[in-house]
Amino acid sequence: MAAAFGQRLSTFGKLARLNWLVILVICLIAGAGVGVLYSVAGGSFEPWATRHAIRFSISLLLMLTIALVDIRIWMRLALPLYALGLVLLVAVELFGESGGGGQRWIDLKVMRLQPSELMKVSLVLVLARYYHGLTLEKSRRLSSLIEPILLMLLPVALVIRQPDLGTSLLLMAGGVTMIFLSGMHIRLFAGGAAAALIAIPLSWKFLLRDYQKDRVLTFLDPSRDPLGAGYHITQSKIALGSGGMSGKGYLQGTQSHLNFLPEMHTDFIFTMLAEEWGMIGGLVLLGAYMIVLIYGIVVSIRSRSQFGRMLAMGLSMTVFLYLFINVAMVMGLLPVVGVPLPLVSWGGSATLTVMIAFGLILSVAVHSEVTIARNRY
Repeated sequence: MAAAFGQRLSTFGKLARLNWLVILVICLIAGAGVGVLYSVAGGSFEPWATRHAIRFSISLLLMLTIALVDIRIWMRLALPLYALGLVLLVAVELFGESGGGGQRWIDLKVMRLQPSELMKVSLVLVLARYYHGLTLEKSRRLSSLIEPILLMLLPVALVIRQPDLGTSLLLMAGGVTMIFLSGMHIRLFAGGAAAALIAIPLSWKFLLRDYQKDRVLTFLDPSRDPLGAGYHITQSKIALGSGGMSGKGYLQGTQSHLNFLPEMHTDFIFTMLAEEWGMIGGLVLLGAYMIVLIYGIVVSIRSRSQFGRMLAMGLSMTVFLYLFINVAMVMGLLPVVGVPLPLVSWGGSATLTVMIAFGLILSVAVHSEVTIARNRY
């Protein structure tokens, strides 16, 4: 009976099963982004706020469409979408556009696509499909790690070449999260953490570029170069502190509107919001994110299929990593690695990626009663 659930449910029935309160919260988060981008431009919808609203509106329609598609179809498409992601990353390497110190985009004329962003979703999809076919006993064997590690390292290697440290770290974190969710023994992660600590000196000498080393050193001591590498985080902390509890008022931020705060429309947009709306405004925005993320976790728990559980939880953690790294970064708790604030920061590829992730979580929710045999695909 449950297996035929998705086949019997009409499009109208699926729309009725969508959690419209969560969708409203998602729209409110994006609306906050439009408002902050309007302020960044000095009280103008151009050049960012209008385009952000248009991109979100298109992505919203895509999210709803994805939500109505049966999760069994997404399971079939997991490998092809992952392969497409790899092809796009290779295309970036061959003829991608450069900007911001890296070659990361493909010009589609209507927009500049950053394939590394979309790979975050594709990686979770393909790992959810892989672990769906394994029992808990098999997933805990070390031999079961060969495929997930290869699936993770292929895109990570291509993204590091761009170079894009922030996105490569997010890809690795997403892959490790999926391995953890599969039920792998905790001692494996303890061993991995120890190996990572041992590898730090080698990575510092042979892997990190000079500007990436500057970011780490600046994180440890922003005062070492307050007008150079430490400028961004120093101004961010000043702006956060000057906002106080209730903020300076909309369009009244001094650090931002006097151009002390860098990258206000992308990496440091949360600082911009906190200066004008204070700690209260920042906590309200974080609370909205938490509503959506908790919903994703609940969806994962309620799903009857292993694929659905892994997919919803993995994507929820991916969005959480976006949020955590960006906020910790602007507060000086992590090095500056160029991770956007979901649905608030300017950036079409990041917005598209997050909305696809939300669409897939909603799809798992709509089809939560669908069961999928482990050996079916």
